[in-house]
Amino acid sequence: MQTESIPGPQARIGIHSRSMGVKLIVVGALALSMVIPGLFVGGLVQERSERAAGVVREISDYAGGEQVFLGPTLLIPYRIPPQSSTDFARYGTYLIFPAAASAVVRTVTEERHRSLFKVPVYRAEIGFDAAFDLAGMPSAAPDRAEFDWNRAEVAVGVSNPRGALADAALTSGGKTVTLAPAQTASDLRIGGDQNQAVRVTLLGGTINAPIKPGARFNAASSLRFSGAQRIAILAYGKTTHLSAQGDWPNPSFDGGFLPLHRAVTASGFTAEWSIPFIARGIRGDGPAEWFAAISSSDLGTSFVEVADPYQSVNRSRKYALLFIGLVFLSYFAFEVTTGRRVHPAQYLLVGLAQMIFYLLLLSLAERVGFDWAFALAGAATVALLSINAAWVFSSRAHGVRAVAIFTLLYASIYMLLRLEDNALLVGAVASFFAIAAVMYFTRKIEWYGGTAVSNSNVS
Repeated sequence: MQTESIPGPQARIGIHSRSMGVKLIVVGALALSMVIPGLFVGGLVQERSERAAGVVREISDYAGGEQVFLGPTLLIPYRIPPQSSTDFARYGTYLIFPAAASAVVRTVTEERHRSLFKVPVYRAEIGFDAAFDLAGMPSAAPDRAEFDWNRAEVAVGVSNPRGALADAALTSGGKTVTLAPAQTASDLRIGGDQNQAVRVTLLGGTINAPIKPGARFNAASSLRFSGAQRIAILAYGKTTHLSAQGDWPNPSFDGGFLPLHRAVTASGFTAEWSIPFIARGIRGDGPAEWFAAISSSDLGTSFVEVADPYQSVNRSRKYALLFIGLVFLSYFAFEVTTGRRVHPAQYLLVGLAQMIFYLLLLSLAERVGFDWAFALAGAATVALLSINAAWVFSSRAHGVRAVAIFTLLYASIYMLLRLEDNALLVGAVASFFAIAAVMYFTRKIEWYGGTAVSNSNVS
């Protein structure tokens, strides 16, 4: 009669050790499998972000959008007669920029809301001054061009005239006129890239001062316009000075040149630009088609929403695998130290709970901002994972340990998101210490079977 052999203690340790080695591989595979629901979460973030961008564009369009302005510029129509009976006459517009230009911009902002989304819009009062010196003009006339000085006009430009809050006025030689669509040219295309080119609508008017070669005169213009998100002034003079002030507390200065002086407080900002002719890099006069590159001289101020929930959630999602891996390793360390077996399905539930954390984070961030959303979603997830640890390991002590470990983990992830430039370094160091901790707690496991090596046998 055969008797069934019962594995002795040493054999049972070997079997348990081998199974734990396999278990670690399974746990790693489960952590990697969480990439799949992570992709669905990423798709949802992208969808919400696109919807927000669509609402922003719609509200911005009603307010006038991102406005670009061109200060007083002289427009002179010209004609190039035909060279033969089969040729045709050609017509164009010649631009002469002021020798010295200065502008003052004042903005008042407010936030327009639609559903969960908000957009900063502004009302701007713009004052332009220009001093023209036509000595030596035109200096780059096309061959055989005939200029019609009697039809010359001074014009200002705006990218979206629908944002006008009042008629534009032009003052020169003691005479003030209301600007109307320019007669010599309807618009000016700026920007070298056809897909990103901006058309500036030209508004012109005639002045009292005589406009002819060698003349000198001054012109001033005042505009009141609305817009959204950004306002920019083109460096319209050979030398240009711009002063800007507004009540938006989070401006971003951009464009071709940054301000020489700027001050930003909780109540608003002031900024000052000074662009000399040599830095502007654009001729002082020439045919209109020459000046598409004037877009590179824009002096811009963007009204930035500091907290972009979608960008912040996307950044946090990049650490999802690290997040899940460390939680799984914590559960595995509990499993090794307690000897209590955890089914792979329970690991799967833990991973799904962390994916739901991102859904909570996204939905709350749209309403209360990213910081509060992270605190609320993180607290809920830490509580759930810790209570689950107490259930799984039948130990309140392990539940308390889980609270401490997972709170530290979520706090570390939040700090990573705030460190930005140092996030990679801190994340790498934190991961290093996490792996080191797991190595320490599993140091006595003989992964190939057999008994663990006693410390006393190690020389």
